[in-house]
Amino acid sequence: MKKKWYNVMREYELCCEIFNQCSNNQMRDVDFQEVSVEDTDAYIRALEPRAEIQREDLADGTVVYHTDTAGLLKRYSFTPV
Repeated sequence: MKKKWYNVMREYELCCEIFNQCSNNQMRDVDFQEVSVEDTDAYIRALEPRAEIQREDLADGTVVYHTDTAGLLKRYSFTPV
């Protein structure tokens, strides 16, 4: 009997931070949500198709993506729930 390998949907808390480039407003916009994702790389590519993307894996299992779309900087953090 063959084993079947399935992609597993994992639960994450997703934090999206948008870094404001305005000189008079250096605060960042932050959004939190829970998501079920098979592949965080594919998820980010779908959200930010034109962005330059850098991935960072943290020791606690969090996956952080730094994106740059024509100078608009965002950070997406996927923390396992």
